[in-house]
Amino acid sequence: MLRASADAATVTPAARAGGRVRVPGDKSISHRYAMLAALADGESIVTGYSPGADCAATLACLRALGVSIRVMEAGTIVVAGRGVRGLAAPRAPLDAANSGTTLRLLSGILAAHSFTTTIGGDASLARRPMRRIIEPLTRMGARIDAVDGRPPLVIHGTSLRAISHAPEVPSAQVKGGVLLAGLQADGTTRVVEPAPTRDHTERALRAFGARVECRGLEVAVAGGQRLSGRRLEIPGDISGAIFWAALAAGTPGAEIEIPFVGLNPTRTAVLPVLRRAGATVDARVERDTHEEPAGTLRVEFKEPRSFNLEPHEVPGVIDEIPALAALAVMLPAGESFSVRGAAELRVKESDRITALVRGLLAIGAQVEEYEDGFAIESRPLTGGHVDAAGDHRLAMAFAIAATRATGPTTIAGASSVAVSYPGFFEELRRLTGAK
Repeated sequence: MLRASADAATVTPAARAGGRVRVPGDKSISHRYAMLAALADGESIVTGYSPGADCAATLACLRALGVSIRVMEAGTIVVAGRGVRGLAAPRAPLDAANSGTTLRLLSGILAAHSFTTTIGGDASLARRPMRRIIEPLTRMGARIDAVDGRPPLVIHGTSLRAISHAPEVPSAQVKGGVLLAGLQADGTTRVVEPAPTRDHTERALRAFGARVECRGLEVAVAGGQRLSGRRLEIPGDISGAIFWAALAAGTPGAEIEIPFVGLNPTRTAVLPVLRRAGATVDARVERDTHEEPAGTLRVEFKEPRSFNLEPHEVPGVIDEIPALAALAVMLPAGESFSVRGAAELRVKESDRITALVRGLLAIGAQVEEYEDGFAIESRPLTGGHVDAAGDHRLAMAFAIAATRATGPTTIAGASSVAVSYPGFFEELRRLTGAK
């Protein structure tokens, strides 16, 4: 059974799980398509746009910048592009709400516009570090004011010059922000990554007609290119799908199928990890274009066992670690899971290491916290009261883990799932047969 109030949900143990579920449109792709559609020449029609609050924040910011956006039937937006460097000065500060992606990517776009913009967000976003995007944009010629490198940012845009940027920490958001600035700069901008990150910005630029060069860990975009309006479809978000994969992998007899989900190779590093944990995983790419590959993901309970994440694997699965932790506490007693090299989790929507460890301990798990990760030794869960710390991925992780407890689990801050997956608890009820 699952009961939900305005900001809490109670999940009771589930004996089964299975079925077919379509997940919301990919959040990362949605942000990028909306922003590039705003910079394109002509109209774009995008279907499958994420219904979450983060992507709604992007649309609100773009509207405040003079972009006409119509929301049609669920998941379809029509964007009238204003052209590269064609946005209008907003009348008030922009509100990115809880969305770090909105703030970082839009900063790259706004840095090339000859007006001053203030962009901030909620209390959680105000704690997140932004020096990683401020530094390269400043080198390109923009002036950005911020207190201690945190939002709100006051961006004084200008004509930008191209740079070569080598970030110390892998970040698809920083890479994307620099490339979007580079599209509007004089010369060719290059980003040389320390490790591969998701390539949604590169694919999105190509989808709207830009030329992007990729060579190993280097990505380059020439400034001065024009974009063209497009008709595009966004596949389901694999980061949301992995919670259902964890549910299937950790529930005896379970099998869950997820159709039309994004299977971008830079996002599927989590699938071999699920196989190491003993699940049967079948991922079939059924559409593979120059945009985003997509297909059907099927996960089945098989032989659950201990598994680990090595530090070099972390950048490719950083958003999926809460779901993997949920799977770990569902393993048979005595099995284990550990992750190191994941200090980046401390500067997400919450300190995901501390908040995740506290929540799992509260429902009876055995967890040891490290500065850069944690270790879990599985044992029967009791249920209890947990706090999602306003973090959508933690709320979903606790809910999945709670299905294998011996008693009910109440999740405070459960409404945070609306950031990426508004219907999550309804789908959990359906897939587990809860009343």
